[in-house]
Amino acid sequence: MYYISMIIVVLASILYHICQKSISSGANPYVSLMITYFVSIISTVVAIFILNGKIDIIESVKNLNWATYVLGISIVFLELGFLLVYRAGWNVSVAALTAYVAVAVLLIPVGILLFKEKLQLLVLLIPWEYYYLKKISVF
Repeated sequence: MYYISMIIVVLASILYHICQKSISSGANPYVSLMITYFVSIISTVVAIFILNGKIDIIESVKNLNWATYVLGISIVFLELGFLLVYRAGWNVSVAALTAYVAVAVLLIPVGILLFKEKLQLLVLLIPWEYYYLKKISVF
């Protein structure tokens, strides 16, 4: 699941940026987001029943914390930000690279301060090697 989850992130991110760049310039950004989230809700509900079968939605909601709700707000700003970036004329390759490099650099102190992660040079240079070495108990 370690690599599969990253492949999902990469492929979904590529599709995400293609779609963001392709949204009609005449579309109201908020209406576009509303329809996007409507499709997301329907897709998520279908996925819950296909992948999880019978689950107790009420019990699952009780297990949520503040992060789920704040994530919803941050996603709106993320989507709006990229939509406006592309409408301002940024190229897909440059916009994504600029944003993700800035995010990666800013997440270093976040990881250290909030999540007590340790910064290791090997992980920064070749993160997949960290996983491999950790798995064979050398690291």
